[in-house]
Amino acid sequence: MALRRIVTDGDPVLLKKCKPVEKFDSRFHELLDDMAETMYAADGLGLAAPQVGIIRRAVVIDVSEDHTGLVELVNPEIISRSDETQYGTEGCLSFPEMYGYVTRPKTVKFRAQDRNGNVYEKEVSDLFARAVCHELDHLDGTVLPSYIEKPYEPEENAGE
Repeated sequence: MALRRIVTDGDPVLLKKCKPVEKFDSRFHELLDDMAETMYAADGLGLAAPQVGIIRRAVVIDVSEDHTGLVELVNPEIISRSDETQYGTEGCLSFPEMYGYVTRPKTVKFRAQDRNGNVYEKEVSDLFARAVCHELDHLDGTVLPSYIEKPYEPEENAGE
């Protein structure tokens, strides 16, 4: 495994729509392993392939506190979203100085493939649902600045 460079604001690769993964070989497995290692090293909750310069539909997410909940989503798609929403702050490893308030579905159900091409479905809520939405946006070239409703100002929470 190896750390990969995280692409940051201004790189056009972040605005590209990703292509489906078709080869589930050792090279692809290495990419997923590298993405997870890079995400953990950067103290992130998720990382999409375009964030490391690869225009493929692959995402890694781990919202656990002890880094034991890694989930790999290959060729993912959201198949349902709850009407109930959640509003909170989000950041992005590709926009390290930017945080803002975003509304997301409280629960999403997605379909994806694992690293070997096996299809699975999963329903997730709260922070995990937020991470799925955020990372899948990356796969379509949609980035954090385009959906922030209100910038996060640290002074707003001073004294709490």
